[in-house]
Amino acid sequence: QVQLVESGGGSVQPGGSLRLSCVASGSIVSMYGMGWYRQAPGKQRELVAFITSGGNINYADAVKGRFTISRDNAKTTTFLLMNSLKPEDTAVYYCNGAFNGRAYWGQGTQVTVSS
Repeated sequence: QVQLVESGGGSVQPGGSLRLSCVASGSIVSMYGMGWYRQAPGKQRELVAFITSGGNINYADAVKGRFTISRDNAKTTTFLLMNSLKPEDTAVYYCNGAFNGRAYWGQGTQVTVSS
């Protein structure tokens, strides 16, 4: 089993910044990549950013130029730096990891952007 633990959510004013972290632990035999999804009230969960083990990165159009995904050298911790936050970025952010041929999810962390 693999566990994902997120941290770093919170409340911020429009234009502010937050940094999310996600640590993977457990029995990791193989890894495709790690990333972040979000789900706003009444909406479907959507991809925010994903980084593969080879370093390929994919961003949602809505966050390009504002959000940056990165990881540590061990590739078991991923970070999401969110700048220029907008009210429409308000959502529960979930860490996602593709390990051992399946997807794992964190418990989610709330991000609220409001004045």
